[in-house]
Amino acid sequence: MPFDIPSDLMVSVSGVRGRVGAGMTPEVVARFASAFGAWVRERSGKSRPKVVLGRDTRTSGPMFSRIVAGALQSVGCDVIEIGVAPTPTALYAIRELEADGAIVVTASHNPVEWNALKLASSEGMFLDADEAPMMQAYVNDREIERASWDALGEVITDDAAVQRHLDAVLGITYLDRDALRERRFRVGLECINGAGTVLLPRLLEELGCEVVGLNLEPTGRFGREPEPVAENLGDLERLVREHSLDIGLATDPDADRLSLVSDAGRAIGEDFTLALAAALVLRHRKGPVVTNLSTSRVVQDVADAAGVELQRAPVGEINVARRMEQVGAVIGGEGNGGVILPDVQLTRDAAVAVALVLQMLLEDGRKLSEIVAGHVGYTIVKDKLPRDTGSLDAAYAMLEDQLGAPRSDRQDGLRLDWPEERRWVHLRASGTEPILRIIAEAPSEEGARELVGKARAALGTS
Repeated sequence: MPFDIPSDLMVSVSGVRGRVGAGMTPEVVARFASAFGAWVRERSGKSRPKVVLGRDTRTSGPMFSRIVAGALQSVGCDVIEIGVAPTPTALYAIRELEADGAIVVTASHNPVEWNALKLASSEGMFLDADEAPMMQAYVNDREIERASWDALGEVITDDAAVQRHLDAVLGITYLDRDALRERRFRVGLECINGAGTVLLPRLLEELGCEVVGLNLEPTGRFGREPEPVAENLGDLERLVREHSLDIGLATDPDADRLSLVSDAGRAIGEDFTLALAAALVLRHRKGPVVTNLSTSRVVQDVADAAGVELQRAPVGEINVARRMEQVGAVIGGEGNGGVILPDVQLTRDAAVAVALVLQMLLEDGRKLSEIVAGHVGYTIVKDKLPRDTGSLDAAYAMLEDQLGAPRSDRQDGLRLDWPEERRWVHLRASGTEPILRIIAEAPSEEGARELVGKARAALGTS
């Protein structure tokens, strides 16, 4: 019998998310978790596959985690519970434990009233566009075969996942731990009372940092809006100024993204996280860099300065990771503060980003504010519109015709690029919200807003 998916539930290749008690209900969670377990059994060919289960600190997390565990057991999967942990910790555990997949109960950057299931394969990456439909077939209408009483899965607790992940980050070959300890950076750390609280303070301690903390209790009662964008980091900016710190670090609730505040007490924009991390890695090894279509040109400038190729993939972590695999990238990520380092794993990882940025500051010797000032200035303007279900191809074609950009990219929505003028605009349907995103960048705010305005006009909105 087909499963009736609530209309206000967001289903994408990486999982399912919604508001707790509305679209995101125990029934929905049980269905998706058991469907994932059934798919894992089919894909692995094992009678008792292993699935890692982690969560962030949201108050609905314990309830949904228990439901997920039971649903996985019901289809014969053994469950390895790691408790509260960053999403990259859970994905790292897949390979370390030779598991067949993972479910992370987290709504990432969504508001506190949301929760979600993030679904990962045995590769330690989220499901891709080929895998997700096969799993979702079990959700929609395929029969889910339940295990008999004597074939139910077991639940195993693993308390070492965070330590293994920490060891992997500390093992980055060009991370000079002794020099970092001697430098003793003064760091403001803000973890929004999320999953980063169980890992990042330990990492900074290992690197000899003096930490001034904010929202470091894993309560799930978020101390600010969860997305670590500049407008949400006012408290961290004040903390950095009041304590004369070298840098401020802020994560989202599941600690796969990192945003930075400079020593001047100013949030510098999420795109700089990847740019600085890439600049450090490219000092030590050359190779392609991959990012998505919505990431700032500041990453392009870093790649150009190092004499390496920058490739752009569709928005979405798995799209960037797959492209990184294809081209042998040495680093990649997204302009939302997500850094992917293949030396550790092919997933966004705030702990990796912290280590790379601090090593960059150590090797460069300048203050973060001075490093940022040395880059070409850009302004990104982000806008969004309610989106109806329907094709946007006609609107995209009209935009291409009206704006006449020398470069056009239809991999993911529409990106128009004027490389010589250092400006671009990207329109795409969000995969996590029922909206159309418009992102534009130019050397001036006026130029970026002009591009957004032209895009809105072509879509028939003011």
